[in-house]
Amino acid sequence: MQNGQLLAAIDLGSNSFRLEIGVLEHGHIRRVEYLKETVRQGNGLDADRMLSQEAMERGWECLARFSERLSGFGSKHVRAVATQTLREAKNRDVFLVQAEKLLGYPIEVISGREEARLIYSGVANLLPQSEEKRLVVDIGGRSTELILGKGFKPQTMESYRVGSVKWSMKYFADGQFTPMAFEWAEVAAKAVLDEAIGLYPKNCWDIAYGSSGTIGAVADVLQASGWTEGVITRESLDWLKEKLIKAGRVESLRLEGVKEDRKPVIGGGLAVLCALFDLMQIDSMQAAQGALRHGVLYDLLQREENTDLRSTMVVALGNRFAVDVAQAERVQKTAASLFKSILDKETCDPDKALRLEKKLSWAAHLLEIGTRISHSDFHKHGAYILDNADLPGFSMSELHRLSQLILGHRGKLKKLELELKDPEFILQLLSLRLAAILCHARRDPDLKGFTLKVAEDNKSGFVIQCKKSWLQQWPQSAHLLREECIAWQKTPWELEFIEINGKTIN
Repeated sequence: MQNGQLLAAIDLGSNSFRLEIGVLEHGHIRRVEYLKETVRQGNGLDADRMLSQEAMERGWECLARFSERLSGFGSKHVRAVATQTLREAKNRDVFLVQAEKLLGYPIEVISGREEARLIYSGVANLLPQSEEKRLVVDIGGRSTELILGKGFKPQTMESYRVGSVKWSMKYFADGQFTPMAFEWAEVAAKAVLDEAIGLYPKNCWDIAYGSSGTIGAVADVLQASGWTEGVITRESLDWLKEKLIKAGRVESLRLEGVKEDRKPVIGGGLAVLCALFDLMQIDSMQAAQGALRHGVLYDLLQREENTDLRSTMVVALGNRFAVDVAQAERVQKTAASLFKSILDKETCDPDKALRLEKKLSWAAHLLEIGTRISHSDFHKHGAYILDNADLPGFSMSELHRLSQLILGHRGKLKKLELELKDPEFILQLLSLRLAAILCHARRDPDLKGFTLKVAEDNKSGFVIQCKKSWLQQWPQSAHLLREECIAWQKTPWELEFIEINGKTIN
């Protein structure tokens, strides 16, 4: 990626939506513009985990405004991620469909551990290089991330369902700050965070950093009131808590440095932060400049420079489940060749084509991870593994896409009813299914007498053409390909098998 390239990251948080635009300068990203809007989507999540219409509309309106600022950005230079509220929301797809239309870019719902990884990356990239062992804390609207790491490498990453919006709604719902409310909120937070004690013992880190959200807001308030800039101590937290209790209510809070949009959620956030100081035995915490959105920007940079963490993780997962690497590479190479033969290069953006091919190659590499559980139903087990894996670098939707490719690479197609409506998925799936057939004998397939192309007079049809000599030489492959054509007859898509002389076989 060249110097001067603009990159953009959108963070759809539970409390705020943020847009960070940066420019690449000699391996570092310098801020060009930062936009933040308090959306409070987390407030719109009910007990049944359904996002309210009002909360969705607030998010849509914000993203429409962000879209205007992003006009002219290429798709590979923008990444939007959503966190805990949309992880929880059962009706998130309703929000995401309209949100992506308005924003103009895909929105990835990321797992808690992936959020933690990106937060650490954002913090580490904006800190001076050091050998110190770091504890990084981020208290968001509905989740709190804790990361232990050194340099640019995170070592322990967890996400806990406790945050400023969630705790404020639960323990300060009437807007009152009382000693009892803080006591209950802190005890409840400790109950959720208690398991972190063993994962992040005090002797395993040298300095604690706090990222974004609550911690940034608390640091601003303390600095405005004369405390040391960028440093949070237990003494200063106790002082701030007393100030809130003395104010009594949200609307009565008059404290320099507290922004109006932060007042309704500062009680819950402060209670969680106090609980963490107690549990983790934190004496002081440094307010970090980096945050999730910065980690997303640096992740974009790494993907562009062919150091994509996702590829590394795919190989690692394959090794964990003892994948036959030779067979995986065989299927991967065959599937890529078939995919290129049916991809419409005139209408498909080259960058998008590369992304589709990359994801197809990942699916091919992980095709047999389920064989360690069951040979007969390995495609089902492989899909389950991916749907439930915390794989760094991947969004939840990306892992689900891979899971569905693996699930659908063999057997009936009816199980993929929704995915069969997506033409791009069809190109990947057809290429993968045919590659698995052609490589069934676990040797390099003979493709000299075999071709796959799009039907000339049918946009939803594909044609396999084989020389008669090829059919005679590889009768088992020919039989499996005929069966494959029959399988596709039960879908909106057509697959025809033709001898090179034009005689239709099936």
